[in-house]
Amino acid sequence: MLSLRVPTPTSFHLRRLHPRDIERRDCFISYSPSFVNRGVRLGIRSSSSGVAFTPAEEEETLPEELQPELMPKHVAIIMDGNGRWAKNQGLQPWDGHRAGVEALKEIVELSGKWGIQVLTVFAFSTDNWIRPRIEIDFLFSLFERSLKTEFQKLAKNNVRISIIGDSSKLPKSLLRLINEVEEVTKHNTRLQLIVAVGYSGKYDVLQACRGIAQRVKDGEIDVDEIDERLIEQELETNCTDFPYPDLLIRTSGELRVSNFLLWQLAYTELFFAQELWPDFGRSGYIEALMSFQQRQRRFGGRKS
Repeated sequence: MLSLRVPTPTSFHLRRLHPRDIERRDCFISYSPSFVNRGVRLGIRSSSSGVAFTPAEEEETLPEELQPELMPKHVAIIMDGNGRWAKNQGLQPWDGHRAGVEALKEIVELSGKWGIQVLTVFAFSTDNWIRPRIEIDFLFSLFERSLKTEFQKLAKNNVRISIIGDSSKLPKSLLRLINEVEEVTKHNTRLQLIVAVGYSGKYDVLQACRGIAQRVKDGEIDVDEIDERLIEQELETNCTDFPYPDLLIRTSGELRVSNFLLWQLAYTELFFAQELWPDFGRSGYIEALMSFQQRQRRFGGRKS
């Protein structure tokens, strides 16, 4: 069966499919005029399974609710609520962390497709070291496994991966993997994924101050040369061209920033979602971005 829903388009294109791809299957074509570059989607529905799919490299374009010129360059997320999600489901805490990884995969993929340039996620705080050792060991094991299985896909999709935080307590095998991942992806440009592990905002400012103090001691700079620009250069977010998040999202209904990017959040717009992190998906992300796009950012000035 062929169905076509095409209001008068300004432009569109079709991807070529091999005849064998459409043999014994139904085809469908759909078009959305709400965003100029959406074009026409041609897909195939298997008659045996009823599952619809599109060509392997089909890109999801920006949702019609969002305006491309108002998209934030840098989004930061406090991924909160894995443990409560697991408890609500009658599961163990590590089941919540696994579900949290799946939620992160979706948000990373959407961020790259929607034109966001930097995504920073709070994966493990310095405060989390007080958790039970068995949970900490599982978290780092999960992080290492996920990084191993996902980084080639992320690299192929032109995603740069950066890890920030105090690495002194991390397992050596994880440190080796982090070095490899950062090296392999360092020239990728589509999206930069910054993962904060063993991180806190206070630690970040403290290590920046120590770095600057050492440079003064070594005679590299004078005290009078210390300014915001110099501090910014010493913060861990010096790994990106966009160190200041435009939007911070925190899930689980908590209304605080929990020692995350304290210097960098000075002018960041805040969005607090009620969903626990594993439940925060595409619709929640769109809602947060829509809220951001409806705000006026004045940075201390006044709109005329």
